[in-house]
Amino acid sequence: MFIPQLPWGVLAVALITSPAIAQGQEAASADLSELSVQGASAGSLTVPSVEQQRAAVNATVGSVGFVDAKTFQNAYANTLRDVLKDQPGVFVQQRYGQELRLSVRGSGISRGFHLRGLELLQDGIPVNLADGSGDFYQIDPLALRSVEVYKGGNALTFGATTLGGAINFVTPTAYTAFAPNILRIEAGSFGTIRENFQVSRISGPADLLINGTLTNSDGYRAHETQRTQNFNANLGYQLAPGIETRFYLGIYLTDQKLPGTLTLFNALNNPTLANPSAITGNQSRKAGTERIANRTSFVLDVGKLDIDTWAIHKSLYHPIFQVIDQDGWTYGIAPRWAGTFDVAGFRNDTILGLRAYAGQNSALQFNNFAGQRNGQTLSAMQSASNLEAYGENRFWFLPDVALMTGAKLFSSNRTYSNKGGFTGASRLPSFANETYEGVNPKVGLLWQPLPDIQVFGDITRSRDVPDFSDLTQTNTLGTTFVPLQAQRAWTYEAGTRGRIDRLAWDVTLYRSQIRDELINFSVNPGLSIPAATFNAPRTVHQGVEAALSLDVARDLTGIRDTLTASQIWTHNDFRFVADPVFRNNQIAGIPKDVLRTVVTYTHPGGFYLSPSVDWVPRGAFADHANTLQVPGYALFNIQTGIDFKNGVSLFLDARNLTDERTISDISVVTNASATVGGAAALAAFYPGAGRSFFGGIRASF
Repeated sequence: MFIPQLPWGVLAVALITSPAIAQGQEAASADLSELSVQGASAGSLTVPSVEQQRAAVNATVGSVGFVDAKTFQNAYANTLRDVLKDQPGVFVQQRYGQELRLSVRGSGISRGFHLRGLELLQDGIPVNLADGSGDFYQIDPLALRSVEVYKGGNALTFGATTLGGAINFVTPTAYTAFAPNILRIEAGSFGTIRENFQVSRISGPADLLINGTLTNSDGYRAHETQRTQNFNANLGYQLAPGIETRFYLGIYLTDQKLPGTLTLFNALNNPTLANPSAITGNQSRKAGTERIANRTSFVLDVGKLDIDTWAIHKSLYHPIFQVIDQDGWTYGIAPRWAGTFDVAGFRNDTILGLRAYAGQNSALQFNNFAGQRNGQTLSAMQSASNLEAYGENRFWFLPDVALMTGAKLFSSNRTYSNKGGFTGASRLPSFANETYEGVNPKVGLLWQPLPDIQVFGDITRSRDVPDFSDLTQTNTLGTTFVPLQAQRAWTYEAGTRGRIDRLAWDVTLYRSQIRDELINFSVNPGLSIPAATFNAPRTVHQGVEAALSLDVARDLTGIRDTLTASQIWTHNDFRFVADPVFRNNQIAGIPKDVLRTVVTYTHPGGFYLSPSVDWVPRGAFADHANTLQVPGYALFNIQTGIDFKNGVSLFLDARNLTDERTISDISVVTNASATVGGAAALAAFYPGAGRSFFGGIRASF
């Protein structure tokens, strides 16, 4: 598969110097000073300011999180782990390259690849495919301005009601960008080099922003080389007072070699090795995604109406146990109205929305001969469609207490057509059609005794519809359609967030009682054979999501320097309930406790130093039978840098300074001791990266 190279450096220079955009050197100089002020705080109708975004998130009755890109703009932010690592309740670990395990409250807990049970959005518009599956590589941390995390049913504001919820990645516009022009270059361990540019302009009613990132890395392990090219742009236009439209364009190209999984011994003692089958099969993932979307916003007499439309094209060439060759489209429309009005003299906030989206995916498979097609084994068409209606209401029956009610109605169809004509079970054509329907209600209370303090509690219903990775499984019969049930859960949560003087906190306790949880296990992780999925009758996910931050000193040495300490703790208790096979065992794949401690010193001259410790006291189980548990670990890291007043920033990111040997993720099995060769021969483990250093320079002007 050919992936073209985009000349980012030439494109950046051309955009910065283009007379059509800059409208002359003098005009550009005049605009830049104005833009630098606007970019600090201003927003527009389609994309509010960052502070308005934060306020909207914090108005949610339930557990949420918010990340301002300022917190990682001067650090090595290569993956979503670098963006979300300080969010309690969000478990994110790197497998290799930009491939991650991303889970909120145990969503997709034992899935060893990609994403399930969590909706990803960019600028409020879904990036998941129509069947609910998702990837991470198209989210570029250097193209973000903020991130909104809505856990569980609290994502109803977008119409999402999966167990994990939704994460919305917001890109900057010319109004919210840090600066009109940004150039950045980074380099570091494992042959890593990355270049990024961003250009933005405002001209009358129009505004434009373009961002591009090119990444090359050899990777920590053998056969882990990656090359990614990400391009994001948006163009806004104020059609009339109170009416604005914004177009988004994205191109995301990934060429990633796969190192595969190792035995536990090799993962801890020879972590840079690749699995032999990954090399002989030249396993890789070459993916190209193009995305176009639009949001048009209208200010009405009461509230605001947003109408979103989108189309996503994705091609995938993925030699693993076989060569997976797919090409598909996803498209949708989603009107959403939000407004505040009085009911009998009481304040009332309402959100109403519809979503209709669908897609088709041509799914071909071939025998893998050193990464090349060698005899077709499957030709199938996967079709998914979804119709959703949702609403949420906050009624302030007291000045500081709101009653929240809401619900989502949905109908989701999954159609699979196997054209047959090939070897094994694929020789005969087959057809399957499953429709999943339901109502997900929500109710809760929010008490805000002070402007900066909130206490909340709520009950939400979630349903996770299986995606095609669940429904089409490779087994002794070939590739077959398995009619799984939708996963259903009731989640109860209570928490508080706020700030009192030097202390800030965000603490939530939750419990999800789940029926028919979609549980994965790898058939043969060493060969990268896709995992099988089954419905577990009853399971429970419960835990604690806690973050505390303390301003230890606001004038440490008399020069207005500060010292801040923060602690993030995620406690996961995910288990089967009276299961006929696994009894009350822990569900494998995610450790019980994940802690992160950060201390940051900031000098008024722009210097900062931030050591941190990532601690997992006990590792996760590798199997649902709980016969094999990986060791825990503690990683020591340091970030430091300086921001000069002329807009230039230098930074250094040092990770795992003690070169600790760790297990970052697991391809879960049912019973490690019952596998061929026993637990010692089980190749199911991804080693964490060793000691590494990354540095960079960023110029904003």
